[in-house]
Amino acid sequence: MDSRADETRGFTKIDPEIDEIDILWMTAGLGCDGDTIAMTGATQPSIEDIVTGALPWIPRVKFYNPFLAIENGDEFVRSFRDAAEGKSGRPFILVVEGSIPNETNKSEGYWASFGTDPVTGQPITTCEWIDRLAPKAWAIIAAGTCATYGGIHAMEGNPTGCMGLADYLGWKWKSQAQIPIVCVPGCPVQPDNMMETVLYLLYMAKGRAPMIPLDEALRPTWLFGSTLHEGCDRGGYYEQGEFAEEYGSPLCIVKLGCWGPVVQCNVGKRGWMAGIGGCPNVGGICIGCTMPGFPDKFMPFMNQPPGSLLSSQAVQTYGRAIHALRRFTQASLNKEPNWRNRSRVPRSV
Repeated sequence: MDSRADETRGFTKIDPEIDEIDILWMTAGLGCDGDTIAMTGATQPSIEDIVTGALPWIPRVKFYNPFLAIENGDEFVRSFRDAAEGKSGRPFILVVEGSIPNETNKSEGYWASFGTDPVTGQPITTCEWIDRLAPKAWAIIAAGTCATYGGIHAMEGNPTGCMGLADYLGWKWKSQAQIPIVCVPGCPVQPDNMMETVLYLLYMAKGRAPMIPLDEALRPTWLFGSTLHEGCDRGGYYEQGEFAEEYGSPLCIVKLGCWGPVVQCNVGKRGWMAGIGGCPNVGGICIGCTMPGFPDKFMPFMNQPPGSLLSSQAVQTYGRAIHALRRFTQASLNKEPNWRNRSRVPRSV
């Protein structure tokens, strides 16, 4: 499973190429299973596309998620035990959902666990599983904002001391295949963003994609390279200085608390399911859930972002003038040219 760079194409080639791979999805962090539920709505690709082999040039995939599995209890946990002990004989992608608690900040008890130790009968903590599986994983994906950066559970003052996966393993951590932690944030994660990232890694496993491009926050750059505002249905109203004063208005909702102009997220362009929906598209303010600073740096959610106070005032002055000029031009375009309106002489009967 060692990787080597193909300098002619910039691809990460896997030697040998992977024909079969497991996806081990842990939901045992501090979370709500919202990312798993969201993923069931993915269409580009769907879970079914991946597990049935409907897409060309990807390995055969065995998918293990506790919410979606038929197996339960020890029967389900067995696949994770085999992977941790190197018995499965297959490489695996580890997906972690939910924030990672600090199990060292208390004298007794535990914050999160998954399965039980067959010898002692005691719960195995989520942190223990990560410690066992991470060194053997071909790649690791942190799914959702809790797993990527800590999310809601990591708010200041929380008793669990929880954190994102990169804080737990280290921001410079790399897998056996030299792949950094791949963070796909969102509360919950946008369905197609998650499955498209999985698909990208599967193409990498077959040597048909270069090393996945990530930004400084370990997010796939093609998904999180632009702000929500740049793809928002309401962006034109911002430019014209037209802002909603109450919910239900079609105008820009920055004054109602939307952080879209600075938040890196593609839900405005991509929608939520099958290109439909997405927070601002349906009138919901952006609260910054794809950002490492969420939620602390975006609260209180319903207040206008401080930075937008000055910018929106400046835009309103400029926007009103521009809007008036555009309406003047628009009025002239809504009339037929003069030569089409010449009086017609009635035909002689």
